[in-house]
Amino acid sequence: MQTKTPRRGTIRLTRRGRIALIAAGAVAVAAAVTVPLLLPDDDERPETLTIPEGWRAAQVYAAVDKALDVPAGTTKKALPKANLKLPEDADGNPEGYLFPATYPLSPESTPASVLSYMVNTANKKFGVGQVTAGANRNALNIYQSVTIASMIEAEAGSKEEMGKVARVIYNRLDRGMPLQMDSTINYALNRSTLATSERDTKINSPYNTYARMGLPPTPIGNPGEEAMRAAINPTPGNWLYFVTVKPGDTRFTSDFQEHQKNVGEFNKAK
Repeated sequence: MQTKTPRRGTIRLTRRGRIALIAAGAVAVAAAVTVPLLLPDDDERPETLTIPEGWRAAQVYAAVDKALDVPAGTTKKALPKANLKLPEDADGNPEGYLFPATYPLSPESTPASVLSYMVNTANKKFGVGQVTAGANRNALNIYQSVTIASMIEAEAGSKEEMGKVARVIYNRLDRGMPLQMDSTINYALNRSTLATSERDTKINSPYNTYARMGLPPTPIGNPGEEAMRAAINPTPGNWLYFVTVKPGDTRFTSDFQEHQKNVGEFNKAK
């Protein structure tokens, strides 16, 4: 399918990392095609920037660089001067607080102003009473809840599964079990994959939730509202394990032997 390039439009970053310029009318890019980022003619900036749920901070920085047509790395370098209103636990790292949404851009937009807009939006979304109450109910602070939401965003195959993934995380924490989340290892290795090797599970990293107990030290991406809702209100259940055998077939169980059988089916399907 051909893509028409308008002078003005919206840069939309899809969840799978494909980038396309979409006009305000109706220009669609086939999902199976990777389309390079196209900026409007005459050096005009796009009017909006859409960041999808689950993107990591590094991906957001790169998207802002391209949207504002600045050299690669400019947005990340702007962090110290952006005066972002982050929780103390974040220690200046905005991971988890670059809220996924569509943001307006103007000729006056700068990397610092765009990052600040994202963090302020996150604080509004995460600071409401029901989120605070949900975090307290689970004996966590907001930052820890955002960290759990980021894992849910990375692990769940659909919105319908998010509550169950959240429950697995809480059940394992309550039982003193390591979380064993492949998504945290992927974050440590700066990759995305469905396969985690035994060697991967032995890496020396605070994000290795196979070898280390408790939550990773920071969020591993930027969760959306659905994932945060699941983090503060997990689905009731006794599940301790889950594996996506194939798309649309994620199996949750509290029985280790059953889980091993499910993992075996996943390995055969790869």
